[in-house]
Amino acid sequence: MRISPLDRVAPTYGQLGTLEVRLARTMGEVRRAQQIRYEVFYEEMAAQADPFTMATRRDRDQFDSLCDHLLVLDHNVTARRFRKTKPRIVGTYRLLRQQIAEHNGGFYSKSEFDIAPMIARHPDLNFLELGRSCVLKPYRDKRTVELLWHGAWSYTLRHNVDVLFGCASLSGTNPDDLKVPLSYLYHHHLAPEEWRSSALTKRKVEMNLMPKDEIDVKTALRALPPLIKGYLRLGAYVADGAVVDHQFGTTDVMIVLPVAGISHRYIKYYGADATRHA
Repeated sequence: MRISPLDRVAPTYGQLGTLEVRLARTMGEVRRAQQIRYEVFYEEMAAQADPFTMATRRDRDQFDSLCDHLLVLDHNVTARRFRKTKPRIVGTYRLLRQQIAEHNGGFYSKSEFDIAPMIARHPDLNFLELGRSCVLKPYRDKRTVELLWHGAWSYTLRHNVDVLFGCASLSGTNPDDLKVPLSYLYHHHLAPEEWRSSALTKRKVEMNLMPKDEIDVKTALRALPPLIKGYLRLGAYVADGAVVDHQFGTTDVMIVLPVAGISHRYIKYYGADATRHA
């Protein structure tokens, strides 16, 4: 795992009550984040575990060693590990910087989306991939999600990130069952050419499944996961086409969020220097 000396003393990005948001400081914390992901993706949702994943009860892949792992910890719920009392990890987000990705085979998203042309159009900008976002069910409330956003914003500022992007998932693998939210995303939030990428040809599922004037916006928004709605409120776009991920039982869309286009209201809320929960 990529835990640098700086990460071991990574500062707290923010606190809200008993909750704290910061980067993982040890490989043990990364392993606990992987356990949280297993609990959410495999036990609660529909992901299909291979024998090794099932035996270790950890969701992990080769990208974990390249990423920073953003954590939300609850100091009011602790567990003893190796004779030490540690706060419980209740949420996590995986962050992969462009410089690291380019020296290690590329971004995770390239297995589903052709992102290279988009990145090539902006050679002077710094990209950050976000993924594997999850929160334990008892903590899926405004406070925890707000801290994750606050942590991601702090990280964005710290590393001079210009563009946030990554795969986000809708539950289910039948696009016809998701035609309302997919069509809504296509007609209302499709990225302009400057920021557009496309699902890989062999995996691409069309999102334009309904005429724009037949979409009930309220129904579409209710069908979208909170994470995607959060991105859209910030000012994000979506790529052209979706991808069915049968292992995780989801249909994935690509989110692109240029930092310069983030809604001023949200920058003011979290603080231009990420001080709201500091």
